Amino acid sequence: MSDSLAPEFVVPRLRGRFGRPYLYAEVCPSTQRLFGPEHAEGAVAVAEEQTEGRGRLGRRWLSPPRVSVLCSILLTPPVETQHLPELTLVTGEACAEAISAVTDLEPEIKLPNDILLRGAKAAGILAEARDDRVVLGVGINVNLERAQLPTEVDRPATSLLVETGRPVNRVELLVELLAVLERRYDDWVALTRGA
Repeated sequence: MSDSLAPEFVVPRLRGRFGRPYLYAEVCPSTQRLFGPEHAEGAVAVAEEQTEGRGRLGRRWLSPPRVSVLCSILLTPPVETQHLPELTLVTGEACAEAISAVTDLEPEIKLPNDILLRGAKAAGILAEARDDRVVLGVGINVNLERAQLPTEVDRPATSLLVETGRPVNRVELLVELLAVLERRYDDWVALTRGA
């Protein structure tokens, strides 16, 4: 089984509209920068390594290549602007559900944007809105060894590998994340517009 998130390994397994188109880079500054004005809702950008990945409050999000899920999802939610911050929680819930489905771990969400496993950070979410577009950035520590985890952080970090004791299939996790996020996003849009 390949450990690559290249399109030929991911796109055939996609179960919905998220990931169409699927933009892929071996290395890039940030997946958020892979989107152009021509890209529409559901476009997903994925990289094996980011050189300028960011977290909340301008913090850096660094990861060795080919051990994390680093992606951005482009959305154009048809809701009032004041509801947009809710997307971070929607994404956090989708991320936690996908991790649980693939690993049987029980993640918890630390508001506003962290996914924890036994109190240590395993994933982070960054939502940025501009004009009518929202870009959701998701970073999940998947197959990092304990020695590869960042130490100069405000909260101890962990990975799915450290917590499960075995490598986790990144393609399976990404495909599950996109499917769950699409369902939760659609439910959120319907609920918010009906409110």
